[in-house]
Amino acid sequence: MNKVKLEYIWIDGHQPTQKLRSKTKVLDGPIENLDQIPDWGFDGSSTNQAEGTDSDCLLKPAFLAPDPVRGEDSFLVMCEVMNADGTPHKTNMRAACKVTANKFLSEEPWFGIEQEYTFFQGRSPLGWPEGGYPAPQGPFYCGVGADEVFGRDIVEDHMEACIEAGLEISGINAEVMPGQWEFQIGPIGTLDAGDQVWLARYLLYRIAEDYGVSATLHPKPVAGDWNGAGAHTNFSTKAMRAEGGIKIIEAACEKLKEKHAEHIEAYGAHNEERLTGLHETCSVREFRYGVSDRGASIRIPMQTANEGKGYLEDRRPSANMDPYLVCAMLLETTCG
Repeated sequence: MNKVKLEYIWIDGHQPTQKLRSKTKVLDGPIENLDQIPDWGFDGSSTNQAEGTDSDCLLKPAFLAPDPVRGEDSFLVMCEVMNADGTPHKTNMRAACKVTANKFLSEEPWFGIEQEYTFFQGRSPLGWPEGGYPAPQGPFYCGVGADEVFGRDIVEDHMEACIEAGLEISGINAEVMPGQWEFQIGPIGTLDAGDQVWLARYLLYRIAEDYGVSATLHPKPVAGDWNGAGAHTNFSTKAMRAEGGIKIIEAACEKLKEKHAEHIEAYGAHNEERLTGLHETCSVREFRYGVSDRGASIRIPMQTANEGKGYLEDRRPSANMDPYLVCAMLLETTCG
């Protein structure tokens, strides 16, 4: 009987930004579906999710994917964190997202998330001169050549890993700041968007380990005249994609304006360092939307405006945002 390696992955209670944790269980195979994966416990006192006097927390398997790192007879298991009594832990954002997703299922929402991140080697962004700065921003976005892009081997390996894991990765590109990159997940449904972005993050961290490089999601990894890192969230409903959908999109933008402060509160820690009104952002203290405007809170793509239907892009979420929370909030605000 084959031995199967299962990598249980969960989101911890670290503040102000939750982090990923994982550990491995070895079982007799074969494993063919999620129902065969058992629940498992862990020490919540070591992940900021429990007190030492009552430390047991439960991992409940929620999403299964082939493990492209270990290969054959190995799986990635995205888990929800539960209390000992089986109720969702307070750090479990997926449980609440599932409730919202089911509530608005008839809206047929699609999400496409552009995850920016920055490679670091030691204390410096990858490719930066030791103790100094590279040339000013300009040539690095979607650049080509060893003097303009850094970390492409990691990025290519990560893209292949996401494909092998069955994730809906739809693209990659070098970003504006050297050492900074982006991958895109979607368009997919609400809960899938959260599951797959978190798993893609896990694979990014895991693959970068082999290169001795770390990937950070901090929204402003380098202070000064450098672009920050966001997680632009493209969103549409069935009505937005239908004829006349532009009116629905504009109405959604007005609803988002009313809830701007609540969304900013949930869109990632340290986001005010990024949302300054410079570097293709709108100030955190302002809300506006516009066609093709990358300095707006919400960008309506030119194609959407021309066709009178399509999607909107929420440019406010930071790179370290929780996709479960962001997707659920966009649905609640625009469709509620």
